[in-house]
Amino acid sequence: MKVLLIDAMSSFLDFALRCEAEGHEVRVFVGPLKNGDKSCIGNGLFTRVPSWEPHMKWADLIVVSDNAKYTTALEPYRLKGFPIFGPNIETTAWELNRERGQEILRSAGIPTIPSIPFKKYSEAIDFVSRNLDKRYVCKPNGDVSKALSYCSKSGQDMIFMLQHWAKQGAPKDSFIIQEFHKGIEMAVGGWFGPGGFSKYFLENFEHKKLMNDDKGPNTGEQGTVMKYVTESLLAEECLLPLEGELYRQGYTGYIDVAVIIDGKGKVWPLEFTTRPGWPLFQIQQQLHSNTCEWMLDMVNGVDSFTPSDKVAVGVVVSMPDYPYGALTQEELSGYPVWGITDKNRKWIHPTEMMLGLAPHEEGNKIKTLPCMVSAGSNLMTVCGTGNTVEDAQERAYKVIDQLEVPNSPIFRTDIGERVKKQLPELQKLGYATQWEI
Repeated sequence: MKVLLIDAMSSFLDFALRCEAEGHEVRVFVGPLKNGDKSCIGNGLFTRVPSWEPHMKWADLIVVSDNAKYTTALEPYRLKGFPIFGPNIETTAWELNRERGQEILRSAGIPTIPSIPFKKYSEAIDFVSRNLDKRYVCKPNGDVSKALSYCSKSGQDMIFMLQHWAKQGAPKDSFIIQEFHKGIEMAVGGWFGPGGFSKYFLENFEHKKLMNDDKGPNTGEQGTVMKYVTESLLAEECLLPLEGELYRQGYTGYIDVAVIIDGKGKVWPLEFTTRPGWPLFQIQQQLHSNTCEWMLDMVNGVDSFTPSDKVAVGVVVSMPDYPYGALTQEELSGYPVWGITDKNRKWIHPTEMMLGLAPHEEGNKIKTLPCMVSAGSNLMTVCGTGNTVEDAQERAYKVIDQLEVPNSPIFRTDIGERVKKQLPELQKLGYATQWEI
């Protein structure tokens, strides 16, 4: 099969390599860096193309990595029936425009957390100042840094952050202030196409903070625990009610709803993901029986998706200056990752890497040999699977212990620990019933 990958965020390296390993012909368009320079991610590892448009008719399947770029340019192709697996204009708005996302949930009969839209930080500061008895979360609209999402501990905390952002200038887009709800954060996702939802739903638990025990800055996703299930109360409540609207929008791809489940079992939706999640999509590959043939079937209205029912744990492995991005790609490139072997390779999902040269010790000599080297600070996601969360954890961390990076690798050592503590409580409420600790 001929597969074209349109990769705005340089995230498809692992997926491209896995497609090629299964014998597919793959061409990858990698979007430029923020400064406009060409990214070196994937150099020497896959076939790159300078632009994606000339290859649209060549491809049997077109997979899009993100909804931040090229969505509008791809829309005419989608309307003409090109085999595109990925976000479209309307479903992108569900994720990037928080107000629109809340409207979609409510129209599907799904209760939402009260929230108020703002266009000025000064107005939000005034609102919080008048409601100091409540705790709030601030969430931006549009394709902006996740650092502008903030969960406060108190009124003074929220007001300080709003003042801090105000000093940096007016917000790029509007944003919402939402009441904080205490509970367990969980998500459920599914693959959707003209034939409807696949019968397998992905229940998953993200770990968003950089450090153990959910301390430190928000990285978006530092590690995730997931499992495909065929029975999911959360999917019944928050995913299946969206089916009619997804049909109307002609969506084909992955959709995920993150929620808070409070102590009484009440579900409060937080946000959509209407694209491959990162590193969620990499971890999903560990559970898929094939990389992309089922995707083409789904584009054509056929559900041939048959994933493993094991638990998967994925851990992001990075190096300084992650997650800040102050260093250039050139400064971050060329650090070798030693210890990747034929035996452990299937558990390792390279992210910002390329083919390079590095010293290797053989006997009493040093030889310079080709190997995988860094092409950024987010190196890879290392995975493990098992019948239980604990089994999957053990496998993932065993592989990490086999790797060596000379620039102080960063990774959390507790991915999955929180989930093991939360599962008994969730199961009492009727959620995550097909999981084992």
